[in-house]
Amino acid sequence: MKQSLSLVAVGHATSVLFVVSFVLCVGFDLLFPQYAMYQAWHKLLPGFEWISWRSFLIGLIETYGYGWYVALVWVPLYNVFAMSTRRGGE
Repeated sequence: MKQSLSLVAVGHATSVLFVVSFVLCVGFDLLFPQYAMYQAWHKLLPGFEWISWRSFLIGLIETYGYGWYVALVWVPLYNVFAMSTRRGGE
């Protein structure tokens, strides 16, 4: 029984999750500026400024990249631990 995760599938899924979250947060910030998180975006996303189309595009690209970073770290770790668990349980 194969329990390893696909790096490509997890990479795209995590990246899309982060992009959707970014879009929702920017929309929330525009609707409720008194609760805006744009100062956090300045720290997390280099080149992001509140708000222009260029900045929004930079945010989309960087959040997609962060999703791949998470996948590149998490999937191999998961697969290693899943393999050692299978060996220990057999």
